Amino acid sequence: MAIKVLQVIARMNVGGPAVIVADLMRGLDSSRFEQKLITGYCADNEADYLETVATDVLATRVGGLGRSISPLADARAFLKLIALIRRENPDVIHTHTAKAGALGRLAAILAGSKALKVHTFHGHLLHGYFAGWKIKLVIAIEKFLATRTDVLVAVGNQVKDDLLKAGIGREEQYKVFYPGLPAPADIDRDIARKNIGLDLNSTYCTFVGRLTQIKRPDRLLDVVTACKARGLDLQFLVAGEGELFESSKARAVEEKLPITFLGWRSDIDQLFAASDIAILTSDNEGIPLTLIQAAFAGIPIVAPRVGSIADIVIDGETGFLTSPQAGAMASALSALVTDEELREELGSVGRAHAEKYFSLEKSLADHAALYENSQKR
Repeated sequence: MAIKVLQVIARMNVGGPAVIVADLMRGLDSSRFEQKLITGYCADNEADYLETVATDVLATRVGGLGRSISPLADARAFLKLIALIRRENPDVIHTHTAKAGALGRLAAILAGSKALKVHTFHGHLLHGYFAGWKIKLVIAIEKFLATRTDVLVAVGNQVKDDLLKAGIGREEQYKVFYPGLPAPADIDRDIARKNIGLDLNSTYCTFVGRLTQIKRPDRLLDVVTACKARGLDLQFLVAGEGELFESSKARAVEEKLPITFLGWRSDIDQLFAASDIAILTSDNEGIPLTLIQAAFAGIPIVAPRVGSIADIVIDGETGFLTSPQAGAMASALSALVTDEELREELGSVGRAHAEKYFSLEKSLADHAALYENSQKR
């Protein structure tokens, strides 16, 4: 008899959590696991992964489960979750993201569910999202919910360590499951560049991510400015949108920066295959899938030493981890732009590291083993 799993996530906006959840829905053996996806709606300025990429993944939509906070809508979503849990009577309830984690786990408690309760921390709740009394409230809620959760999954080692340091959960509750991605097809660099419309002889540094405050597109533009001031022959590509999309474009135009904004893209593997370097400028990250994609493409990465990025980027071996300062990041880019052999060496090691630790097969096996534990309780 198949193990029934409810995957609950606030919204499937384009980003790491949506990719991971969609891959679980697609990749786990349907003869062993009967899965249902419960999610809310994306905001108007967000791309919905279920509509743009994972169009084959079916979901039950719950109004009010999305990111925005509204007491009335949240209450309705909460009652709907209780009803769904009672109706489905799952063996496993796996929640993802903060709001769905809170509402989903509380709903499971009030529904009287005996399911294995799993929550995945896809990133850092503790840095960059909340401040003051709000972060204290978030920590208090997560501490309580951890006492009612069977397994806490962290996507990286630093994520786990920081949560434990904040008093959320116990060491023995945690598992670290790295996100897993399918290995990309072997894409010829020149063909990829022709498909995207890039110059065959230029050097490209690519940023992939939402243009929101936590991702610091302003810092990216500062890095581009610093590289321009140093006379680096380097072009920048930005794939992604968000609330800072228009203001970022406007600044780049005003300052005549060598940067092209591509908007949302569904061909990230091809984009990285066409690139020479990947960059991320965030204040905070869990373990960004875009950097795993870049590593699979065999290109070096420049990123700040925040969150669990160090699980992907080994400083000096697969790329460079720097301080978040624009000058430090520009210096790392300078070393890569002027040394093609170094780029190839770091990229090759990065690809081998990604293939060993971040394969989709490993991620699926980890989750399958976890879900099967629900039958041993």
